[in-house]
Formats: sequence, structure tokens, C-alpha cells
Amino acid sequence: MKFFGKILRFELKNYLTNKVFVGITVFLMVALVLVLFFPRIAGAFDDGTVEETGDKPVMLVTGDGAQAVFPSFQAAFTDYDVRLYEGAVEQLQEQIREEAVECAFVLDGLTSYSYHVGNLSLYDANTAVADELLREVYRLEAMVGSGLAADDAAQIMGTQISHEVITLGKDQMKNYLYTYVMIMALYMVIALYGQMVATNVATEKSSRAMELLITSAKPTSMMFGKVIASCLAGLIQLVAVFGTALVGFQLNRDYWDADGMMASFFDIPLDLLVYMLVFFVLGFFIYAFLYGAVGSTASKLEDINTSVMPLTMVFIASYFVVLFSLTGDSVDSTLMKVCSYIPFASPMAMFTRIAMSTVPTVEIVISIAILIASVVGVGVVSAKIYRVGVLLYGTSPKIWDIIKMLRKA
Repeated sequence: MKFFGKILRFELKNYLTNKVFVGITVFLMVALVLVLFFPRIAGAFDDGTVEETGDKPVMLVTGDGAQAVFPSFQAAFTDYDVRLYEGAVEQLQEQIREEAVECAFVLDGLTSYSYHVGNLSLYDANTAVADELLREVYRLEAMVGSGLAADDAAQIMGTQISHEVITLGKDQMKNYLYTYVMIMALYMVIALYGQMVATNVATEKSSRAMELLITSAKPTSMMFGKVIASCLAGLIQLVAVFGTALVGFQLNRDYWDADGMMASFFDIPLDLLVYMLVFFVLGFFIYAFLYGAVGSTASKLEDINTSVMPLTMVFIASYFVVLFSLTGDSVDSTLMKVCSYIPFASPMAMFTRIAMSTVPTVEIVISIAILIASVVGVGVVSAKIYRVGVLLYGTSPKIWDIIKMLRKA
């Protein structure tokens, strides 16, 4: 325990005093502050005056029936300066090319039109709005033409349908953002800090410092000290970054209330936050131990990328299984249920199921229990590999060679 504490403090100090670590953390914190304070800063330079209509992009409406539907177009396209146009279509197109006009609707009647625009944006929904608008006008005129009073026709067309959604399980739309951010954060932290653990171990081995350390401290103390230190460093960085985001959001909440997605992200339920932390820490531990063990078997620092490749592939495969299930709305598939009990995938798979579906408590308990037991087991085995790896120089050993040496150890 004495050596474990020293190793933990030493490794943690190395992380916290690393200029790259500190620089990235500060950069992310400053970037989040600027983003979250932007509406307040922008509001400070806003004199509160309303922009003139001429500042809006111009939309022209022309053709057969344009005069009748013009008021409806003005009411529907409030972000545009909607104007009636009576000239030739060729002149209209020329104005669009010169960017004096953004777009135009040339009507052939209430059931047909052509939409003229310069650069068609991926998010341009003007035709969808126009379709619905013209459909309503056509139906109204058809009902009036069939002998129905204009007021009665307008009342029928204006009838609103109300509905209420009662969610008995999880609101997947609301929890999607939490889940996506968590698995992305877990992926990035494991990829970064796992590689750092493997690199640090390989560096100590190549400098022969490991041989001196192993004679003074137990391999278990060394391995657990390194991994826990890297985990604490990662948590400190995440708490600093997300804590800054949370404080920045709360200080500027009035400016972000209109953004439902941003508000929902920072209103994450406490129980989901606890599950996120549990699976995050356990998932980090199991991979960090393995990265440390693999790093001890590398003879040279240059061999690290090759040595960790199989482990990285397993991690990436687990990540994509969960990601495809999340985006494909199949979080309760048989594959995801199986992955919920496999230690390499369960930190992401089970958390995704908890956030996006209703999972029995017994399944959650079993998954966490398996994960804790796996972390302890992998940690102990990794410590033994770490001890054996000190003596392995030259060609990187094969897995069967390591197993044989572990049996003799």
C-alpha cells in the first residue's frame, strides 16, 4: 500500500503537470465558455432595434393566382421579404443570378408551380411549405366552389388536431444526446489515456527503469497505481471541461432556453448521471489495465502501435456495435443484450440500453457485477504480465509464450 500511494501520486503528478494535458484542458474550457457566453455577448452589442424588411432575403411570387395567394405566402415565409412580381421569368432568373433575389415561385395555378433558386441548400424547405400552403388554398376554394359557405369552409380548414404523448418507458429522443455524448467521451478517453498508459510502461521498460521499480514494489501496486492515476487524470479533465460547461450554461440559461436540445443535455437525470459515471470508470479500468499489460510486452517504443492493435480493434468493434444500434433504433436487439454482459462492450452497451430503454434492475446489477469482477481479474492478470514483461526483450512475445510464463510465475 505504501508503494501504491507513491506510484499513484507520482503518476498523477506527471499527468497534471504535463503541458499538453493542461493546455488541452484549458483550451476546451475557454472554448466552451466562449460558446456558452456568446448569446450574452452578442446581446450586449444589440441595440434592440428591429431589422427593416429590406434586410431580409427577397422572395418573389408570380404567375397565375399569385395575387390570391400572396397574403398567405407573406404569412408563411416570415423570414423573407415576399413580393409580387409581374415581369418576365427570364428577368426574374437574372435577378436571382445577380443575388438581388434569393428565390421565386412561378405559379401555373394552385396545383402546379416552379421554384427558382440560385444555390439550393441542403436544408431548403421552401417547397414543402409552399406545397402545404397551396394545398390548403386549393381545398378551400374547392369547398366554396361546391356550394359550402366561405366561413364554414375556412372553419373546417382551420380545425387544429391536438394530441398528448404519454411515455411509460424512456423518452429516446430526449436521452439520445446523453447517450451519444457518453459513448463518444468513453471512446476518446480510452483511446487517449489507454495509449498513454501503454506508452509510459514501454518507455520505462526501454529505459530499464522498470527493472529497478519491480524490485522495490509489487507489480500489482505498480499496475493499479498507474491505471488509477490515469483514470483520475481523465476524470479531473472531464470534470473541469463539463463543469465549466455546466456553470457557463447556468449563468446564461435565459439565453439558451429556446434551444431545447442544449437545455435537455444539461438537465440530465441524477440516476442516469450515476450510471454514466459507474460504467465510464469501470470501462476505462478494464481497457487501461489491458493497455498497460500490452505495453509491458513491447520491447521498443516503436512497437506500441503494433502491439495494441488487436486490443484497439476489439474496442473499436464494440464501439461501432453500440453506435449502429443507437442510430438504428435497435438498442434492445439480441446482439445488444449479449454485449451488455461482455466486459469489453458492456460499459457502452448496458448504459445505452439503460438510457434508451427500460432494463430490469437485476440485469443492470448482473452486468455491473460481471464488470467489477472482470476489472479485478484483468487487473491482477495484467500485473502478472507486467512483471513477466520486464524480462522480455528483443522480439515481441506471442500470446502463448506469455501464457506459459504466467503459469510458471
